[in-house]
Amino acid sequence: MKTISHTDKEFVCDITLPCFSALTPEETELVRESRVQVVFRRGENLAKQGAFASYVIFTISGFSRQYIESSNGRDYNLRIIRPGEMVGLSAVFNRNTFGYSVVAVTETTGFLIEKEAIAALVKQNGTFAFSIIRRYCEQNSMLYNSLDNVLHQQTNGRMATVLLNLSPENFGGEDLFRHLSRREMADFAGISTEGAVKVLKSFEKDGLIKLSDKSIILLDPHRLEEISRTG
Repeated sequence: MKTISHTDKEFVCDITLPCFSALTPEETELVRESRVQVVFRRGENLAKQGAFASYVIFTISGFSRQYIESSNGRDYNLRIIRPGEMVGLSAVFNRNTFGYSVVAVTETTGFLIEKEAIAALVKQNGTFAFSIIRRYCEQNSMLYNSLDNVLHQQTNGRMATVLLNLSPENFGGEDLFRHLSRREMADFAGISTEGAVKVLKSFEKDGLIKLSDKSIILLDPHRLEEISRTG
């Protein structure tokens, strides 16, 4: 992790998330005084499950992977965190530790904002609080959908859903497939690595996808959507 100072060319002056536009000048200054800009290299942790959480991370650029670590050594990937999202909001409201881990999939830049500053803004600015709560609920809704896929879909349906969710068109053209290992792909679907590889080869044989080194090209997204619905 690298800290960026205000004299570095990479430094970003303002937070562009819409909810911050509702802040008064005094509240904006509170955020500025409570933040540190950092760069996480690929593979570095933004948050570690069970670790003390003293800050909320606002992501400026890059993509990271949110996952749950289990006691048996297997991880379950919840979602990809995009630029403009927050990591660690739960630490503001109901706990002092991270309930999940987050690792940088690509180089990721973000602001570390003291959670006490966010809590103070939530208490005194209703518009800001509403935006934060809505964002928190949207994230929970995504997690519920992810769990529903794992609980009610067969292996083929799970992998089809993962491929569609991770497609470049959902991430501004970024090919996340080339940044993810087959095990990480499997952890999004809640299946074994061997099972994921088998399904991917089957999809390629059926002309649904093309495997090119680590990258995956979706050739027939409509059929993948059908498998996702019926699988």
